[in-house]
Amino acid sequence: MELRLRRAVPGDARQIARVHVETWRAAYAHVFPPDYLEGLSVDERTELWTQTLSGGTYDVFVAELDRRVEGFASAGPTEDEDEGAPPGELYAIYVDAAAWGMGLGRALLARAEQALRDSGFDAAALWVLADNPRARRLYEAAGWTRDGASKPFERGGVVTAVIRYRKRLD
Repeated sequence: MELRLRRAVPGDARQIARVHVETWRAAYAHVFPPDYLEGLSVDERTELWTQTLSGGTYDVFVAELDRRVEGFASAGPTEDEDEGAPPGELYAIYVDAAAWGMGLGRALLARAEQALRDSGFDAAALWVLADNPRARRLYEAAGWTRDGASKPFERGGVVTAVIRYRKRLD
């Protein structure tokens, strides 16, 4: 299988939306109700990703295996408003469950970190569900550390916590 990382284009919106929805269903089945996860819409996500990719306000990369998008990552300026927040942020990283363990997550994470460096950020943060051990292991293995910040996150009538990690990029 050939792995290819590249910058996403608007034509990737549907594939990114598919990965986004399918990964939520696989990764968060133990957190959110089945009816909520089944109600996630690839069509709605496609519209959101088409707007995002057409706007060009931050970096989005895709990982392809044999020309099929199997993962994506997005990064840019922080959306955090607290005073000590790092200036850059990894907004999202998702890999289709069928491709877990194949190195796509590590490759996308490294690419997103490089894009943040290239944009002049010397540090970045990310938010992850506290109850997402797979993602947390990925981040910790790549040198990201928890900074103690957390906030509630609600979806499908379930309130859980997201926690913040940070990393120096220089």
